[in-house]
Amino acid sequence: MLDMRNAVKCEAFPCQDVNKEGYLSQPAMITPEKISMVIISESAPSLARDDYYAGSDALFARTTLLAFEDAGLKVNSIIDLLSKGIYFTPAVKCAKTGYGIATPTIQTCSHLLEKELALLPGVKVIMLMGDVAIKSLNEIARRNKEPRVIPAGSTYKIRGPEFTWRGIRAFPSYLQAGASFNIEKSKRRMIAEDLAAGLKVAGIG
Repeated sequence: MLDMRNAVKCEAFPCQDVNKEGYLSQPAMITPEKISMVIISESAPSLARDDYYAGSDALFARTTLLAFEDAGLKVNSIIDLLSKGIYFTPAVKCAKTGYGIATPTIQTCSHLLEKELALLPGVKVIMLMGDVAIKSLNEIARRNKEPRVIPAGSTYKIRGPEFTWRGIRAFPSYLQAGASFNIEKSKRRMIAEDLAAGLKVAGIG
């Protein structure tokens, strides 16, 4: 078992466009070797009670459970998904203060994400839920002088082709965590398709 709260944490909090009081605390203990699928979303929620791991009534949990139900995997909680080998984390670990997140913030926090991913040796699939997640993984690749993982372009145009990063399948998709999930039915359908494809590659049923 690994204590993720101690393994991955920000010490300096240098970013200027986030709420440091909203720094995300990951689940304390996981078994890294059992994680085969990582869901990377945008940023930590503005309220800690809405975090993935804050309980089934939390906003991020509720919308994510709906997304997986749409994809054909019905469970009762995020912990149920975690037990199936699905790990959830935001690209930016603090809550955002505005509508968008500045590129320097994404770049800075991608160091934490890179460290986090390195602790999960059995990952087969990374789901990139939204532009911030896509930019963050591309930044990790750029910093390590690796090819760009996901090409530039609107998400609906780049979905479909097979993308890989260090032998791991990477799926660009839309943000499933938060109130915006229920706004556009077409995006909800595409999220379901992407999650279903990722689950198949990860061997999760």
